[in-house]
Amino acid sequence: MRTLSLTDARRIAVRSQLLAGPPPRSIVDVVERLGRVQVDPTRIVERAERLTLWSRIGAYDVDEIRRQLEESHELIEYRAFLLPATDLELHLPAMRRFPNQVHSRGRLTTQWLADNAAFRAYVLREIERRGPLRSGAFDDRAEVPWQTGGWNDGKNVGQMLEALARGGEIALVRRDGSERVWDLASRVWPETETLPEEMVAIETLDRTLRARGITTVPFGSSLDSVLPARELAMESLMTDGVVVPVRVPGQDGEWVAHRDALAELDDEPWQPRLRIIGPFDPLIADRERTSALFDVTYAFELYKPAAKRQYGPYALVVLDGDALVARVDAKMDRRARRLVVNAVHPVPGRRQPAAAALAGELRALGTWLGATETALPS
Repeated sequence: MRTLSLTDARRIAVRSQLLAGPPPRSIVDVVERLGRVQVDPTRIVERAERLTLWSRIGAYDVDEIRRQLEESHELIEYRAFLLPATDLELHLPAMRRFPNQVHSRGRLTTQWLADNAAFRAYVLREIERRGPLRSGAFDDRAEVPWQTGGWNDGKNVGQMLEALARGGEIALVRRDGSERVWDLASRVWPETETLPEEMVAIETLDRTLRARGITTVPFGSSLDSVLPARELAMESLMTDGVVVPVRVPGQDGEWVAHRDALAELDDEPWQPRLRIIGPFDPLIADRERTSALFDVTYAFELYKPAAKRQYGPYALVVLDGDALVARVDAKMDRRARRLVVNAVHPVPGRRQPAAAALAGELRALGTWLGATETALPS
């Protein structure tokens, strides 16, 4: 059991997320290291996946994401995440189990697909014959409508496409504006081998912990492909010394760090950076871990009434070295080509970066977004 200071634990987390040290060279390098990057179209500032990449690389050509997805196929999109194509084999077991009968939603989906077998066959036949096809190209031929009491009720075409994509039968080819274009997965994704499930679990847990650097046990619980072989995989990784138990004074729970992250802490100099990250950034995606490690509670306030928001509908976070020091209420006015920073909310008790340095980062963000002006609060 190794004891880490809270500062070292934070530095491991930040460095493992490629937010310290020299910037990575390419978006593929980032996605491969992080394992997955969340996709979200909300553009109050910029799309989630674009912001996550900018926070690590700096200014880059956003069309490179499209080229990697549509031309070189080094990236794929699955379940609203960018994934490295080389990791496809790690996600295949979850696709094959979909709908997962362990969960009530899986049982409901199984029954709905059975009730709409002809509808499912029609969608697959149309894509095979005519594809790639936009989501709007399909008739709603559902015999039993999707009905769960949620906002997707009655959206039968969308639910069928989502189910076929979750099961790995179809794959996203590209987007036409806000509309997705689908083809058979066998015509989009590269051929890959089938790995034993325990190997999938070992590789998935290894890469998940490598991206986080340090976290509590269990981790990777959102990845269905890990669940059946989790205990065997954890035992193997701990026996091999990849997963290292650590103690962080003042922190509850069972904490572990990746062997490579500890080696980087010991052997490589700490090179802090001042970065601005988005609300879907993987550094803060686990809100409980964020609160424990960084002593900051982050809440996404877009869906709160305006009067109840503290920091703005799409608050960005300022990372200064190993500390989360402020939230930024900003909005990109694309018509006026203007990034408007309504307010900077310092985290109480945190040393703030130099005003000129933070202003420079905000202007760099604005320039990358295409703004001709970044309006800062007085």
